[in-house]
Amino acid sequence: RRCTDIICCVIFIVVILGYIALGVVAWVHGDPRKVIYPTDSYGQFCGQRDTLNENKTILFYFNILKCASPVVLINLQCPTTQLCVSKCPDRFATYIDVQASYRYRPDQWNYFRQFCKPGFNNPRKSVAQVLRDEDCPSMIIPSRPFLKRCFPDFSTKNGVLTVANQTTFKDGRGKTRNVTDLREAANGINNVLDARSVGIKIFEDYAISWYWILIGLFIAMMLSLLFLVLLRFTAGVLFWIFIFGVIGIIGYGIWHCYWEYDHLKGIPGSDLTVYDIGFQTDFKVYLQLRQTWLAFMIILCGVEVIIILMLIFLRNRIRIAIALLKEGSRAIGYIMSTLFYPIITFLLIAICISYWAVTAVFLATSGEPVYKVMANQTLCKYANLTCDPETFNTTNVTKLCPGAQCTFAFYGGESLYHKYIFIFQFANAFVFLWLVNFAIALGQCTLAGAFASYYWAYRKPADIPLWPLFSSFGRAIRYHTGSLAFGALILAIVQLIRVILEYLDHKLKGTQNSFTRFLLCCLKCCFWCLEKFLKFINRNAYIMIAIYGKNFCTSAKEAFFLLMRNVVRVAVLDKVTDFLLFLGKILVAGGVGVLAFFFFTQRIPVFAQEVPMLNYYWVPLLTVIIGSYLVAHGFFSVYAMCVDTLFLCFCEDLERNDGSTAKPYFMSASLHRILGKKKLSPKKA
Repeated sequence: RRCTDIICCVIFIVVILGYIALGVVAWVHGDPRKVIYPTDSYGQFCGQRDTLNENKTILFYFNILKCASPVVLINLQCPTTQLCVSKCPDRFATYIDVQASYRYRPDQWNYFRQFCKPGFNNPRKSVAQVLRDEDCPSMIIPSRPFLKRCFPDFSTKNGVLTVANQTTFKDGRGKTRNVTDLREAANGINNVLDARSVGIKIFEDYAISWYWILIGLFIAMMLSLLFLVLLRFTAGVLFWIFIFGVIGIIGYGIWHCYWEYDHLKGIPGSDLTVYDIGFQTDFKVYLQLRQTWLAFMIILCGVEVIIILMLIFLRNRIRIAIALLKEGSRAIGYIMSTLFYPIITFLLIAICISYWAVTAVFLATSGEPVYKVMANQTLCKYANLTCDPETFNTTNVTKLCPGAQCTFAFYGGESLYHKYIFIFQFANAFVFLWLVNFAIALGQCTLAGAFASYYWAYRKPADIPLWPLFSSFGRAIRYHTGSLAFGALILAIVQLIRVILEYLDHKLKGTQNSFTRFLLCCLKCCFWCLEKFLKFINRNAYIMIAIYGKNFCTSAKEAFFLLMRNVVRVAVLDKVTDFLLFLGKILVAGGVGVLAFFFFTQRIPVFAQEVPMLNYYWVPLLTVIIGSYLVAHGFFSVYAMCVDTLFLCFCEDLERNDGSTAKPYFMSASLHRILGKKKLSPKKA
């Protein structure tokens, strides 16, 4: 063997080093506190330790009516002053009322001014000036914190939306408004809060049932192993039972259609045709016609004949497929370590996801606070221009635009780094897809190399090399990193294009341009098909790389033409394998799911006292079912890779060898008997 696709290998290593450098730069410039903590109008974090806002963990909006929706409140800046407070308001109040009564009710003023700007304590200042300078909010309404922000405390009373059991409130500007005016500013908050309550209960259920969930997943693992072992003996039986079951069901359908057809004979109106009665919304009308049942019978007869003919003409290929399935079970039995390799792939992908997510967060939080002029007057020419809060009061902006303020807008910057943040995020996503596909490719090539060493061992298991899985992993890393990276790069490019198309489709959903939507739909469909095709080609190319050690393009070409020369066998093997493995997944997930259902619903008397008290028994139940399916999928993916590898080796064996002493077959005796070749040559001692 020699190193393949060296140029791509070098590029891949350089990209990884650049990716690490990008992560370091993002770590230096980024600040995740900008995501964890809300930011007030001065760019200060709410609840940050060792600051004046340490005990003020919640963000308060002066005029929440200016905020269109919670999405704006969380992701963007609402065009109103925002302050960090220790708690949300719990009552209705307006600045006008508080100012009028502060002399004889100072407690109301002391409560209200905690929602004013820090240091403001001048109730004598005119209302107009206070509202112009936004020293205090014009009103406060009962609120509760959500995502560390104060939102109106909505509730429903007799189907009517209320806040603190009131349907109206004073806006502090001389108007009485309905609480429905707050709906846009806090749309859907109650539903999300209810979801958070449900989330807490689900977390509690996980906390007290995790032990039993792990036991359920362990049982799923053992059942998956047992199913793979039994496939060596039951693959053919399971397949033929299913096939004859389908034939029997279709045969019953034909008989039932004939019975209905004969039963309707002589009934008035049953001899009408579908054309005579036209289109009817009630489908039962068509079932009263003999013609309908005759059509059903003809269709079912056609399907029955097609299935029987396929079984007759493809019987030998089906036997080969079943034999390869049995051979795959035997190969895994000799190389049991392959069943646990998906754990390595999972860890590699988990590392990629974690690094991508952390880098994305640090990139998104890079930058310095940017302040902009916020003016109450729509004609202010300085509105939305950047400003410096320290020198803002000395400029002419406040004179030309009365009430204008220099408030925090977002995090950004004017440096070269900040200008290309979007490009860095794009690169982060692309390299992430490349690395994930490389991790998958490495796993497929490693498993293919291990199973190929089994097939090409003349005397099984004596000629199987020691530690075949580790040897295959070493070869893949040492010689074929470039080839694996090349295949992963092609797939990553297509996946990135699909992500961009999905983004464009999401953005253009509201448009009325039918041609644009149609074009996007066609592009999405084409690239979906292209991705599926590339995954198929890459998978078989990695198998050829593991067998012969050639570069990616050569391996992909040879694998493709080899499969095309055996296209019928490929189709039969693929469908037989898919059926049996899907059946195995359903059996494992269903069996463990039924057991978990009886356990968590206390229907197993022996373990009734051991069942934990749960808020929702379906939480651990669904976790066990989904987890069992994923466990089975992990084990069966190894089995599918084994069968695909053995199939390519089998096709190569048929084309390169003829069963003679000089060129003996490496296939098993069962495959040899199915092919009807001449007797195997004596194996060398």
